[in-house]
Amino acid sequence: MTTTTAPLIEVDGLRKAYAGRAVVDEVSFGVAEGEIFGILGPNGAGKTTTVECVEGLRKPDAGRVRVAGLDPVRDHARLTGLLGAQLQESEVQPKLTVKEALELYSAFYPDPLDWRPLAERLRLEDKLGTRFAKLSGGQKQRLFIALALVGNPRVVVLDELTTGLDPRARRDTWQLIEDVRDSGVTVLLVTHFMEEAQRLCDRIAVIDQGRIAALDTPAGLISRAAGATVVTFVPSGPVDERELAELPGVASVEHRADGRITLTGGDETVDALLTLLARHHVTAHQLRVSDATLDDAFLDLTGAGQS
Repeated sequence: MTTTTAPLIEVDGLRKAYAGRAVVDEVSFGVAEGEIFGILGPNGAGKTTTVECVEGLRKPDAGRVRVAGLDPVRDHARLTGLLGAQLQESEVQPKLTVKEALELYSAFYPDPLDWRPLAERLRLEDKLGTRFAKLSGGQKQRLFIALALVGNPRVVVLDELTTGLDPRARRDTWQLIEDVRDSGVTVLLVTHFMEEAQRLCDRIAVIDQGRIAALDTPAGLISRAAGATVVTFVPSGPVDERELAELPGVASVEHRADGRITLTGGDETVDALLTLLARHHVTAHQLRVSDATLDDAFLDLTGAGQS
């Protein structure tokens, strides 16, 4: 997403350290108004610390953060009037009912949303009289999403949006967030779900070891991964892995114990592979060709899962 106006969220050279170790190190990005901007990264990469600096919950050691022109620390009281947040870990008073919590949070804002349709969208209408302590983990998560949105915010920060939700609730929540974005709200989303990021985000910053490893659209990140095309097959006879590795565009070759071979590469890899196999009179059984996913791009960019 490109814009000729100043970003609604500006992060420039953000740095935060604990016990002398930088957990966020020179992170910079801008989020346009009405954009869903995602932050991905391995555990401990600095994602939550970054958004907590945006929310004004932590004071940066260095760098500049602005939300709608406000300094989140110095102007925190004003910021809370336009920013809603669903934190990674939250609690409310255990004896509060869902209805009481929604009414209480609505009272904090000058122009709140009607919480009743919001509760219905998040499948909480049958739980309005239930105390917080009696809610399931998924129900608590849906309540926190409602509380983040009930103030009718201009910006909403969602940290691990759908953790603990069942597949139906997850997809209902995705649709709600898309509708929120379409109404003009800017969304800063931290997630571990690649499908969620790929569906919702206009752009994504991948953070690894406190630094931005890549910043692009989901499609752009996938195309920049080591292999944008994945080919799997079971050869009818022996194939020299060195020849496979030398094929045009090939980024990696994996030979599994069950005999299946997986290549990651580019569009040109498929034709080159079939030509090579034909030359050696080898047939590719169970041949499958698919585009790389955001999972593939994430693993390639962060090295997650490598020893």
